[in-house]
Amino acid sequence: MIPPKSSLFAAALALAVAFASAASADEGLWTFDNFPAAKVKAAYGVEITPAWLDHVRAASVRLSVGCSGSVVSPGGLVLSNNHCVAGCAHDLSPPGGDFFKTGYLAATAPEEKTCPGLQAEILDQVTDVTPRMAAAGAGLAGEALVKARTAVSGAIEKEVCGDDPKLRCQTVDLYHGGQFKLYRYRKYGDVRLVFSPGFQAAFFGGDPENFNFPRYDLDCAFLRLYEAGQPVATPDHLRWNPAAPTAGQPVFVPGNPGDTYRELTVAQLETQRDLAVPLTMTELSELRGRVIRFTEESVSNKRLGDDELFGLENDYKVYFGRLQALDDPDFMAAKRTAEADLRRRAAAKMGPAFGDPWADMARIQPAAQALFLPYLMVERGPSDSRLFDDARILVRAAEERQKPSAQRLPGFADSELPEREKQALAPEPIEAPLEQLLLEFWLSKAREYLTADDPSTVLLLGRDSPETLAAKLANGTHLGDPAVRKALWDGGLKAVTASDDPMIQYVLRIDPEARRIRAQYEEQVTGPATRAAEAIAKARFAVYGATTYPDATFTLRLSYGAIAGWTYRGKAIAPFTTFQGLYTRATGQEPFDLDPRWVAAKDRLDPDTIFDFSTTNDIVGGNSGSPVIDARGEVIGTAFDGNIHSLGGDYGYDPALNRSVAVSTAAITEALRTVYGADGLVKELGAR
Repeated sequence: MIPPKSSLFAAALALAVAFASAASADEGLWTFDNFPAAKVKAAYGVEITPAWLDHVRAASVRLSVGCSGSVVSPGGLVLSNNHCVAGCAHDLSPPGGDFFKTGYLAATAPEEKTCPGLQAEILDQVTDVTPRMAAAGAGLAGEALVKARTAVSGAIEKEVCGDDPKLRCQTVDLYHGGQFKLYRYRKYGDVRLVFSPGFQAAFFGGDPENFNFPRYDLDCAFLRLYEAGQPVATPDHLRWNPAAPTAGQPVFVPGNPGDTYRELTVAQLETQRDLAVPLTMTELSELRGRVIRFTEESVSNKRLGDDELFGLENDYKVYFGRLQALDDPDFMAAKRTAEADLRRRAAAKMGPAFGDPWADMARIQPAAQALFLPYLMVERGPSDSRLFDDARILVRAAEERQKPSAQRLPGFADSELPEREKQALAPEPIEAPLEQLLLEFWLSKAREYLTADDPSTVLLLGRDSPETLAAKLANGTHLGDPAVRKALWDGGLKAVTASDDPMIQYVLRIDPEARRIRAQYEEQVTGPATRAAEAIAKARFAVYGATTYPDATFTLRLSYGAIAGWTYRGKAIAPFTTFQGLYTRATGQEPFDLDPRWVAAKDRLDPDTIFDFSTTNDIVGGNSGSPVIDARGEVIGTAFDGNIHSLGGDYGYDPALNRSVAVSTAAITEALRTVYGADGLVKELGAR
């Protein structure tokens, strides 16, 4: 008998309460300056002090590839996930070699290789700039509001960081405009690969086991921070604890969760449910099929496409989980109940003069839906195309640098230009065959979605087909050469407009229309939505005070929880796996085939070593590579995934089902020592 349909967020009533008031259970993507220490002490008996928080913050790392990490030795050694360094391993592979597949171990310091384009950042200061940012938008609306806020945020960043190349400043919007904080980072532009176990060991079980548990993955990697050609001294680092984790043990995850949407209104969620998420899933599904075909055409294509395919398959599952949540009637009913309760309480507390920002947000949605496809196809452009992205940065930087900093597009203020320059000039290898595929897919989707006669389609394609234009652009451009890109950056607008490079000329041709669509979107959607969201944030603060956490913004947060399994449809899932389980799971056939090094090491490994484990910590994408630490602040694992139920975590947290998944330091230590012969790393970690 098929059991009754189980809601992805089964505890609908509990969720409604959680969304309508302060966070409950182990929920929360907490900022370090508003961490609920008293609540944690009451729940787990652990006292989190300001000194503890400062120490953990100083050892927490944000990586420019959208991941997190932690400093784990006095010599700048950083722990993260293998899937966070997979692109680096691919880019560093020599002719005929494949570090993405086989992994990499630097036996000596000279063998530690710089990851092209990778940047690491450690947060060292947070300043409240809410009054100044709020004043910047006073009396303004639409595009004018967006431009005013962009100008002031750029000025604030310049004042605090100046021209210091070792610092990065970022004005962060929290609570959707309820607060603005200036985050200052110490940045490191020379990040080197020390160890990768290779894709086979790090992603054992492949896509079928992604976002599932039990897992048997060594999804860890080590990087090192360098400056002036030398490893960085890092006295603030987390101590490595290779002891086996225990069930019920309180644990904490500092990291940089990416965007979440838990504070969105029901009207905004309905736009995501009905348009944005399904369309994205359709695109990901079709592009995945094209990349699979591409990888099957040759050994060379497989090497070029494997990393892209991994990302596509991962993203598809993420959006599948999002759609499950948004399609769940219980979940949406809980959202409506919570929103109605907040509206009622806000009206009573703030009076009729407050207005109805939820209705305002609903009135914006038709424009958001109408502009979605033109914005997606023309302003955003092709997904993952390095050639197009570099050309867009070079063209826009050249044009924007002609203006005063306060009048530029977001991302091109004086304070932000170093990041754009590093992005555009990073010496990552660019592969024309894969680029051609990505450009061709984008152009074909633009023609399909916008229709052949739409002016935007005519602009994008001219008289070419997607196939012929993609081939011309990918194979005719010289932007794959970092020296060419540097000459264009240094030469500014004169060099860019005089360039005969087909990709540069193409972006120059379509950019005026992309800018027009962007301005239209800011006028009709971004600006009005900003005003409505800020009013809703005021209502939330008035009703709940500081007992809530803000949506994630890829900035440093701290979650708390415990090592625990869960029960689903009557089946109890234990929180641990072991090395023995790995060998039992192995079939010898992809994706359950073992790395030969693991086959050879079987009899030397302790079969009872805890491999992966699950916790109740509230994490989302961007937390990949975050350390899992105990009450003493010692590293006992690194988070690399969530279970299938956590895929709705962008919209809410269910304490009964949502679980994070980590690889234990016990497993990492044993594997380094016994499988990979990385005794130097083990010694540096101080593993007992």
